[in-house]
Amino acid sequence: MGLLPTHAATMPEPTASSPSDPQAVDDAAAPAPTANLAEARQRIDAIDRELQALIAERARWAQQVGRAKGPLKAAVDYYRPEREAQVLRMVVDRNQGPLSDAELVRLFREIMSACLAQQEPLCIGFLGPEGTFSQQAAQKHFGHSARLLPLASIEEVFQEVEAGHADFGIVPVENSGQGTIQSTLDMFLTSRLKICGEIELRVHQFLLSRSGRAEDVERVYSHPQSLAQCKVWLRQHLPASERVATASNAEGARRAHLADDAAAIAGEAVAHVYGLKVIAGPIEDRPDNTTRFLVLGRELFPPSGNDRTSLLVFVKDQPGALFNALSPFAAHGVSMNRIESRPAHSGAWQYAFFIDLSGHVEDAALRAALDELTPHAAEIRVLGSYPVAIS
Repeated sequence: MGLLPTHAATMPEPTASSPSDPQAVDDAAAPAPTANLAEARQRIDAIDRELQALIAERARWAQQVGRAKGPLKAAVDYYRPEREAQVLRMVVDRNQGPLSDAELVRLFREIMSACLAQQEPLCIGFLGPEGTFSQQAAQKHFGHSARLLPLASIEEVFQEVEAGHADFGIVPVENSGQGTIQSTLDMFLTSRLKICGEIELRVHQFLLSRSGRAEDVERVYSHPQSLAQCKVWLRQHLPASERVATASNAEGARRAHLADDAAAIAGEAVAHVYGLKVIAGPIEDRPDNTTRFLVLGRELFPPSGNDRTSLLVFVKDQPGALFNALSPFAAHGVSMNRIESRPAHSGAWQYAFFIDLSGHVEDAALRAALDELTPHAAEIRVLGSYPVAIS
């Protein structure tokens, strides 16, 4: 039985012997300028003992939180993404260096992941095989204590979460340079799963092969999105090579591993998994290349304080349908982050709109906007209200 990892042990209040002034605390904790190597190492060892004791205390408090929630049956019953997001935002707010916000968030995610997995880890389905960016996104969001389940397709990720074989799923939804992954959006037309979170992952692409020599490459395997992200580089450096689309970057790497005249575009970590050498990289055309992933679950969660809501709106076939669908959000001061249209599968030339909005569906302004929209829409589905990604 898993346990909620999101309540950190409280720290003692300052006493007469422990100064409450932040600057005084910083001065007291700062290393002496004349500290030698042995003294520095002794102090690090002492801090490590204190950290280990506090982490153990935090894990015990996480167990108490789990017991307080009653006789729940699985790790998914204890996982609360809204509370986890609140904890990580506090980590960022408290950070004064020298470690970056991203490093501290990663450390605290791993602590929370380990606490949750004390008796049973979460099972996370992702677009496999091993080595994909979806796997990196899953580990970034759920930590390395979660049990990862590689799956063959985006459709299979949806199916395994719906069937309860996975607690949550990770699917890519859009890239900063190449736009929306349409197959993910289309799954929401028929699936009743909910979006429980989002992950933003900086994506670096590398050219990998068995020999490590560019002159050997006649074919390049990769996912269509990755091929598109590197098209300028490929045109400049491998203009005569054949581009072959695969279901995932890891599948492309597996196929490149079987041939001396083939290469793959994938993350650098894939090279170690499939025994490939790096020819060049990063080779993505945009330096800010980022992919957004969605966390799929079976229920909605309460507000975290900084949330996004995703809707699926089926409009009526009438003049001004799109205007009627969007104007209530402007009228109630709700910011729209994204809109995407897709064939609705309910009839020829019928369309559904995927809309991302700032706020949680329980917020008064968003609730009022949805009430105003309802008479103008054939159907409205709340796909999810979830914490905004934390880097």
